[in-house]
Amino acid sequence: MNEKYNVYLVSDSTGETLDRIFLSLKSQFANFEYDKKEFAFVRTEQQIDKIIKECNKVENSLILYTIVETKLAKYLSNQSEINNVPCFGILGNLILSFSKLLNQKAIHKPSAQHVLDDDYYKRIEAIQFTMSHDDGKKVDDINNADVILLGVSRTSKTPTSIYLANRGYKTINIPLVLEQKLPEGLKVNKKVCVVGLIADPERLADIRRNRVAIMKDQSLKEYTDLESIKKEIEDSKILFKKNNWPIIDVTRKSVEETAASILKIIEITKSK
Repeated sequence: MNEKYNVYLVSDSTGETLDRIFLSLKSQFANFEYDKKEFAFVRTEQQIDKIIKECNKVENSLILYTIVETKLAKYLSNQSEINNVPCFGILGNLILSFSKLLNQKAIHKPSAQHVLDDDYYKRIEAIQFTMSHDDGKKVDDINNADVILLGVSRTSKTPTSIYLANRGYKTINIPLVLEQKLPEGLKVNKKVCVVGLIADPERLADIRRNRVAIMKDQSLKEYTDLESIKKEIEDSKILFKKNNWPIIDVTRKSVEETAASILKIIEITKSK
């Protein structure tokens, strides 16, 4: 049995960047057993002392940190070394290398990425827009969207839309339901970026059966019927190809991977 590690994520900001980096890091090791504890807005030596003290109480502790204030980062590194706690700074060397490349000093300001600038308000506006246009709720202002996602039920339209909104893209997602007509604006305005989402029918059937089980509604037989789902997917493919809308198969893709493909499509659409 592999040893279990106690991982301490220490950040002088929200910890979002560090958490994503750790997520990427741990995915590279198949047999990495760990317990994770996060410490956000760490900006004093006293806070660091408490973390080090906690590390000393458990075995196999290690620290990953993103602290941009040089003096505090050195203090954490020194205290970790004194107490024999493995400690790894994530941004330090990168900031130093960029500083040399750009020939300018870094500001070393915590939470600098969370400044309330135009990009921040653009993301907030995109999130509000996307939430109000979820699941085909509003389709009268399609021209205001950056991207429109189409797909049958359970093809990850909503989570993908929310992810894109957090990146600053106003997103509308519209479900393909039986003979329901699509908004005319989709076909008329060729500048609107429309993307079709599909998935493997058997995988969709499993997801829908789980959904129905949670809802405890057994009246939705056609919703979970494999043959019906196959027809849904085939009809959606025909629709997408007829309108020359790009298609993404989300079966084996995470939301992040699907969103990355969509962002590439948006980029290509804008360049036309």
